Amino acid sequence: MATLPHNKLIAVPTGAAQAFDAPEHDEHRNPGTELDLDWVEAVRVNRSAVERRAATLSGRRTVKKQWQAAWLLRAITLMDLTTLSGDDTPGTVRRLCAKARQPVRPDLLAALGAQDLPIRTAAVCVYHSLVATAVEALRGSGIPVAAVSTGFPAGLSPWEQRVEEIHASVDAGAEEIDIVITRAHVLTGNWRALYDEVRAFRQACGPAHLKTILATGELATLRNIGKASLVCMMAGADFIKTSTGKEAENATLPVGLTMVRAIREYRERTGHVVGFKPAGGIKTAKQSLDWLMMMKEELGTDYLRPHLFRFGASSLLGDIERQLEHYTTGRYSAAHRHPMA
Repeated sequence: MATLPHNKLIAVPTGAAQAFDAPEHDEHRNPGTELDLDWVEAVRVNRSAVERRAATLSGRRTVKKQWQAAWLLRAITLMDLTTLSGDDTPGTVRRLCAKARQPVRPDLLAALGAQDLPIRTAAVCVYHSLVATAVEALRGSGIPVAAVSTGFPAGLSPWEQRVEEIHASVDAGAEEIDIVITRAHVLTGNWRALYDEVRAFRQACGPAHLKTILATGELATLRNIGKASLVCMMAGADFIKTSTGKEAENATLPVGLTMVRAIREYRERTGHVVGFKPAGGIKTAKQSLDWLMMMKEELGTDYLRPHLFRFGASSLLGDIERQLEHYTTGRYSAAHRHPMA
């Protein structure tokens, strides 16, 4: 790579290192509340208004030059770097964990003036059978392992098996558990059953943080998504997550707005803070910027931290690296120039 002119470096703002070195988890977890059915049934969502608001995020908001590069570095620190394929092997997971430790090539970080920032991904997410492999590969890094659980992605395994799967992943060293809810509880309006299910999963997680996957593409309406979000938070979810990545429709900005506004309302009413994780279909650097803008404008800068916001990502990191190299050189690189993302 050619030597870069000094004026191409990112001017890292004062305090940036401390911002990137935020703790992975907030010590004050969401304890949940009693199920409030009156609150749940009062949920209303104006789809047209939500879609108009979502359009302004991608159509009218922009981040340019060094600030865009800085936001993309932040996006990397918010990723749950994920592999959930049927052909996953221990070798694949070890390579992914190495990428999580060093997500951007050192020469690019040096060119950006960010070589002293603690750039790493927020977590590595795998199936249960590969949790132990990931835990060993990440030992000493401080990066937690997240395990998908409870019959992922459909969530239709026998009840005892779903609960035991959580116990097994925690025992293997997973610090975060991404569970899937029973969609039928939402579609039939059986909010008590959904609450009891998520509450039991939270108890099974013990010290591990619980992310509840709503599979929003299968919940039919934004109102259902808003209601399900509230119920899962009442049951003690630490995060609410859009999708498994296996549905026909995954994370979209209108769905995200619906969920983060439920998070905001829950925080205002109860004082409890819950995180948000969009997953599935977020593949480009531009898309990641849209989600970061939404979080900043709807919930505030404090939510741009790993303990409150995550991307479920597999291919996103590769595109962000290409954009960072374009910023430093003015040219787009081939994907093979960047190690496995």
